[in-house]
Amino acid sequence: MRWLDKMADGIRNGLRSFLQINPPQQTVFQVTEQMDYYGNAAVNRIWARGDASEIQDMYKIMPGTVNRIRFWAAVPTEGNDINKLHTGLPKLMRRILTDIVISDMGKITVDGKWESIWAEIGEDSEFEDIIEKALDEILTVGDGAFRVVLQPKLSELPIIEFVPGDCIEYVTERGRLKEIIFRTVYAKKEGTFILEEHYGRNYVRAELLKGKDPVPLNTITDTESLSPEVTFTGNFMLAVRFMAFKSDKYPDRGASIFDGKTDAFDSLDESWSQWMDALRRGRSREYIPENMLPVDPKTGAIQPPNAFDNAYIKISKSMAEGSSDKIEVEQPAIPHDSYLSTYSNALDLALQGVLSPSTLGIDIKKLDNAEAQREKEKVTLYTRNKLVRAVQKTVPKVVNMALKAYMTLNKTPIEDVTCEVAFGEYANPSFESQVETVGKAKAQGIMSTEACVEEMYGDSKDKKWKNAEVARIKEEQGIAKVEEPTVNMDAGDFSTNFGG
Repeated sequence: MRWLDKMADGIRNGLRSFLQINPPQQTVFQVTEQMDYYGNAAVNRIWARGDASEIQDMYKIMPGTVNRIRFWAAVPTEGNDINKLHTGLPKLMRRILTDIVISDMGKITVDGKWESIWAEIGEDSEFEDIIEKALDEILTVGDGAFRVVLQPKLSELPIIEFVPGDCIEYVTERGRLKEIIFRTVYAKKEGTFILEEHYGRNYVRAELLKGKDPVPLNTITDTESLSPEVTFTGNFMLAVRFMAFKSDKYPDRGASIFDGKTDAFDSLDESWSQWMDALRRGRSREYIPENMLPVDPKTGAIQPPNAFDNAYIKISKSMAEGSSDKIEVEQPAIPHDSYLSTYSNALDLALQGVLSPSTLGIDIKKLDNAEAQREKEKVTLYTRNKLVRAVQKTVPKVVNMALKAYMTLNKTPIEDVTCEVAFGEYANPSFESQVETVGKAKAQGIMSTEACVEEMYGDSKDKKWKNAEVARIKEEQGIAKVEEPTVNMDAGDFSTNFGG
C-alpha cells in the first residue's frame, strides 16, 4: 500500500507544479496626432468666428477619416440639399465669459511712487482693452503672452502688447520658461517673410527669415528700424506668458474652452439644422379644384400663385359619382418635442463644464427662485474664478515688467513693485440675505467683527475703509480698545518698604 501512497503523492505534486503564469508581453500603442497646437488653434479660431461657410470649408480640408463624416463635412445627395445652420454658440460662450470677468475687474493698485507712472503707461497702451483682448484670445486658442516694446518714435513710455498663442513659441527647460519667440508674418511681392523676436532674460533678439534662411532686417521696410539684439541689466524678461487652463494634449501650452467641444458643437448645429429643415419641408399645402381657383375680377383670368399671400396647388375637377369640389389643406406633422429634446441635450453637452445655460439667458424652469438660479450659475462661477485667478496672477507681473522697462529706459535702479488687482463679486446673493446670514453667524459667536465686514463687502471696499468700519462698529458696541490704567509706583518722599 505504500507504493500507492507514493504514487498519489507524485500525482498531487505534479498537478501542484503544473500551473505556470507567464507575465504579459509589453504592448505599444501608436496613435498619430492629426494636428499640432497651431492647427488646433486655427480650428478653434474658425469656430469662434462663427461663420457657417468658413466652418464648412474648414471641415472639408481637415485631416482624419472621422472628420470626413461630420455634419459640416458631409455632402448631401444632389436634390436633397439641407440648409446647414450655425447656432453661434462658441462665439457667444467666449464673449460672455470675457464680459463677466472684465465687468467685475476693479482698479489696478500700485504701491509707492510708481502709481502715477503706471497710470500713464496703462492709459498710453489702453491696458484695459488689452486685458479684454487677452482674455478673448486665451479662451479661443489657449494661451498668449504680453510683451513690452520700446519705440521712442511712437511713445516715450513702454508700449504693452498682447500676442495670441498661435503666433508664439515657448522655449522651456525642466518646466522653466527660458525664452518666448514672437512670430510676425509679412507678405511682400518678393515673398513671405517671418520676423522672429526672441524675448529672454536680459535680451531681445530679432531675426528675419525668408523661408528657413535668415536675411538682413533691412530687407523690408517693416523691420529696417529694428536692432538685431538689445541687452539690458536685471534678471527679468520683457514678456509674460498668460494662460488660464493647461492643455493635456500639448505640453507647456494652454487649453481653449473649445478643446474637446467641437464634436458637441457639430452635433448641436446638426440638430438645429435638421429641425429648421423639417419646418421648411412641413409647410402647409392648399389644394384647390380648378373651377374654384381665384380669378381676376376684371379679366376673369385665373390668378397665378403668389408665395406670400396666394399659395396653392391646382388639382383637376373630380368626375367621380357623388364627389363634391372642396378646398383641402394638408399640414404635415412635425415632432417638435423630439427635436426640442435633441437640441436641449446637444446644448447641455456643448456647455457642460464651461457655462451654465442660465448665464446665456436660457431659462429652463421659469418658476425657479433667485436661490435656484444662483445654484445653476455654479459652473459659470467655477470657470470665472479660474479666469480671475489667472488675471490676478498675471497682471502684477505685466505691471512689474512695464515699470522695469521704464526704469531701464530712464536708467534708474531696478526694483520690484507691489501690485494688486481687485475683483467684485459675481452672482452674489442680495444684501438683505447676506445681512441675515452674517448676522446669525455673528450672534452665535462663530464670526468676528473683522470677518463679518470682510464677508459683507469683499473686494468692493478697500482694506483701509474696512478697518475703519470695524473700528466704528466696535466703538458703537462699546468694545473699543482703550488704554489700560497703570499704577504709579513713584511714592516721592514716602517709603514703600513696609516692615523695615
